[in-house]
Amino acid sequence: MHPSSRTRLFLRGTFILTAVSLLTRVIGFFYRIFLSRAFGAESVGLYQLIFPVYALCISLSSAGIQTALSRIVARHMSLKNPTRANLALKTALFFSMILALFCTFAVQIFAPFLSESFLKETRCIPLLKVMAYSFPFASAHACICGYYIGLKQTRIPAVSQLLEQTFRVSCVYILYMAAVRQSEETGILIAVCGLVFGEIVSSFYCIFAVRKAFHKEKQFKKHTASVYAECFFELFSHSFFLTANRIALNLLQSIEVISIPQALVRYGLSSSAALSHYGILNGIALPCILFPSAVTNSVSVMMLPTVAEIQAASQKRTLVSMIRKVSASCLFLGLVCTAGFLVTANFLGNTIFQSPGASSYIRTLAFICPFLYTNSTYISILNGLGQTTSTFLINVTGLSIRIAGVFFLIPRFGMTGYLMGMLFSQLYVFFCCILKLKRSL
Repeated sequence: MHPSSRTRLFLRGTFILTAVSLLTRVIGFFYRIFLSRAFGAESVGLYQLIFPVYALCISLSSAGIQTALSRIVARHMSLKNPTRANLALKTALFFSMILALFCTFAVQIFAPFLSESFLKETRCIPLLKVMAYSFPFASAHACICGYYIGLKQTRIPAVSQLLEQTFRVSCVYILYMAAVRQSEETGILIAVCGLVFGEIVSSFYCIFAVRKAFHKEKQFKKHTASVYAECFFELFSHSFFLTANRIALNLLQSIEVISIPQALVRYGLSSSAALSHYGILNGIALPCILFPSAVTNSVSVMMLPTVAEIQAASQKRTLVSMIRKVSASCLFLGLVCTAGFLVTANFLGNTIFQSPGASSYIRTLAFICPFLYTNSTYISILNGLGQTTSTFLINVTGLSIRIAGVFFLIPRFGMTGYLMGMLFSQLYVFFCCILKLKRSL
């Protein structure tokens, strides 16, 4: 592909994903305000507590497969082999769905054990059981989006993302208002129902869209078992380390998330206060800081197939030039956001969320913006280059620094210690990625 055509596709895809991501984050911004006011900080903290299990199951069933599929599709399309790209999607859907169903049954059966022994909170049992129904739909959604990202066609992934967020929020609001009208007590379980419903709607849209596209292009052809076996081994070889990477990272993140409330108790807070502080951090402050990353996340999504395609074409100079431009843009955005959050922290925490604690968290987290936004792009570039082992080691070490902050800094300095650990972690990942990219290129 000509560099100018590639650049246009990259920019168009990034623009579409960014526009939709910003819109969904605006919806999510007001949704979190609604959750915090309707259910309280403690319930929001309880809701956030189930997400390590959710992320772990998604990592096992679809996250690594989605990334691998994008790279495989981009490579085959670069080599003018669309049939193998389509077969890769069918193989990924089949393999991912089996893993997703396994996760659903496992969480349903072991929800009491996970809540009591892993999350240390028995109130999570019904939340986990309802959440488990989302895995098969999330797998279909992820695989089809990964396929279209590999093609650098972002319309369907963008629309599915918007549908998922819109129907999730609408479902929660309708259920909440219905319960209020009937004078019934409402619980945070409503938010989990919205999560499942949003995944159902987005997955059905993706399935309908891809079936229509395949039917139009007459791609439903019969192939021999050996061809499917080749596709399976190709997918497995690309996704195995990515999936292992995601699982290991999510296990470490789970340890981190679960240990934060316990470390705050050792600092001197009550169990209820610790859960409230955790809810403010993960439910209010971090989403604010991550809001501008809609831009850099879109860039990182588009970088993976673009890097894979440029690498397949052996255009090293083009690749280096693109990485330099993207790095400078992400760092500039991060610096602007740091200044913006420092100025608006009080307004966001006190006026918008009516939470004074959120103001101090936002102000401290503002300093990680340049590194946080750039790191996601660097990791995507390294994955596009096939450097999955390096990204695994960098991410694991960075998370280990954060976990050290949980165990050693929170009991002494409170939540400030954790925020310090996050800053050191992002700095470490940033400089490691730069060194690895310099060596690779």
